[in-house]
Amino acid sequence: MLPGVFKCAGHLLKVSVSFITPKHSLVCVSSTGKRRRKKKSWLLDGKTMSLEERLADTVTPLWRLSYDEQLQWKQERQHNILLQMANHLAQDSSLSASKEEVPFPVLSIVPSPVRDGYRNKSTFSVNRGIDGNPKTVGFYIGTGKGRNIVCIHGDHLLNMPPKHNLVARCYEDFIRASPLKPCLLFHDGGHWREITVRTNSAGNTMAIVYFHPQTLSSDEINVHKASLVEYFTKGPGRVCQLDSIYFQESSMTRCSHEVSPYQLLYGEPHIYEEVLGFKFRISADSFFQVNRGAAEALYTTVAELNKASEKGTLLDVCCGTGAIGISLSPRLKKVIGIELIEQAVQDAKYNATLNGVQNCEFLSGKAELVLPKLIPAMQCEGALTAVVNPSRAGLHYRVIQALRNHPDIQRLIYISCKPEGEALRNFRELCGKTTLKRNLTGVAFAPKLAVPVDMFPHTPHCELVLVLER
Repeated sequence: MLPGVFKCAGHLLKVSVSFITPKHSLVCVSSTGKRRRKKKSWLLDGKTMSLEERLADTVTPLWRLSYDEQLQWKQERQHNILLQMANHLAQDSSLSASKEEVPFPVLSIVPSPVRDGYRNKSTFSVNRGIDGNPKTVGFYIGTGKGRNIVCIHGDHLLNMPPKHNLVARCYEDFIRASPLKPCLLFHDGGHWREITVRTNSAGNTMAIVYFHPQTLSSDEINVHKASLVEYFTKGPGRVCQLDSIYFQESSMTRCSHEVSPYQLLYGEPHIYEEVLGFKFRISADSFFQVNRGAAEALYTTVAELNKASEKGTLLDVCCGTGAIGISLSPRLKKVIGIELIEQAVQDAKYNATLNGVQNCEFLSGKAELVLPKLIPAMQCEGALTAVVNPSRAGLHYRVIQALRNHPDIQRLIYISCKPEGEALRNFRELCGKTTLKRNLTGVAFAPKLAVPVDMFPHTPHCELVLVLER
């Protein structure tokens, strides 16, 4: 059962922080403690839930299910999402749809070869902990009192590797010893913010510390940067054995390397990962799939689905560090990748050279600006296939226009980590009837095959690979 409305002390309570599986039920009860204010505790099947359990229900909602049960649950969920998509398309196309069956094959979900501790990138927040200490490093959950939150350590989360938790705990010790305050809310001042930990299968570790400069001078900030390096290289934090320490000064919640450069304070500028026999360089802000083993399964699945277009040209939209294009390059004549983040493009170019791949070209810029000019000028060798792997926000409508309106693209492989979101809109625009209003004049694609790939065990999410043809 999805998050919804449950009874709490005789009142209806909307629960958005917990995901309750079909086997369990959640209620919230009130009790009066020694203090005058009321305290809330949470019950699961009649047993009081700890804050750690509530965090697990928020971050890894399926953790109480066996892995086979998780896969079955995800398979059914993807079926329902695809059925919803098919019914939408049936309203404005010739695609027939049933209320119960998806009108094209949906293959069995591809399991992740690694189920626990699989994340190679984790971001830990800084805020008030259970004990009230504002310098607590962990993950947020709501307290049930308005918009209040509490920061909980994530050591028990099944998807977190021990190394990430170790770095987070050491960072917590460091900022607690620092004279600077944490930056909990930007308008309240403070400096120490999140920390991101990146690791690879070889055990190399990169830490990225985010810092709000407020009114500190460069010399004052340098003192604290030096203290950070000292702690992790010669102090108690040396147990983390960090290979890289990056530092980003920013007065915004999130910003790119171009806006506020990542400063390498110590160690190697990159870590490397091997996928399907290819080696990839990863920078501080580059996108890379969080589950290496499942990424191999995903790229293998894409390669199999593109067999009909082997020895052709692949247009890789949202290519990141080039992992998909490079891993498929031996089967293709040419690969053209497009990526917004400049550093990721530099990594992709480097990765192609590193692996001796000569048939890949990578371009930097917004896909919605690059594609309309690129596609008409392309001289493709063999069949032209496009693969898109956008963020949860989906594809910009101008990208949809460029893909749909180019007649040479006969196959489109759409990889979505959130198909129930904006991807549904993309599917309708790619496969629905032509419309001058949106400048969608090309022949519509039709969904031919779908394959779920479990990239995120213990969570409700997975990657959905959808093959569209015309």
